[in-house]
Amino acid sequence: MQQQIAVITLGSADLARSQKFFAEGFGWQPVFQNEHILFYQMNGFVLGIFQREAMAEDMGQTPQAGPAAMALAHNVATEAEVAPLMERLVRAGGRVLRPADAPPHGGFRGYVADPDGHAWEIAWNPAWQIDAEGHVTFGL
Repeated sequence: MQQQIAVITLGSADLARSQKFFAEGFGWQPVFQNEHILFYQMNGFVLGIFQREAMAEDMGQTPQAGPAAMALAHNVATEAEVAPLMERLVRAGGRVLRPADAPPHGGFRGYVADPDGHAWEIAWNPAWQIDAEGHVTFGL
């Protein structure tokens, strides 16, 4: 079986607030949107932001509040880009979970929660290459 992810979908209590966060924080624009969902074309997959109740109905589940025990990562090309991007995300409606610092394993990273509490790691890792399309290659 091919090792890939096609779509990652996050639940949102307020799509307009989420769209503002992604536009003002990351500079991302959806490729599709309606009253229930936003889709962002990423580098090799699609990120969906689904209105929480509509997502629960789609899955046949009871709506869940809050994020799951997971983090999404956005890698940047240089250490100097980490803190300014985190500041921009906070101005767009996020909140700092962990200020940027150098972990024991190397690199530089910090964590910001989006308006729905989903954790985003903003990271620079000198061993991981990022190509022109934004694809990150694992390296040691």
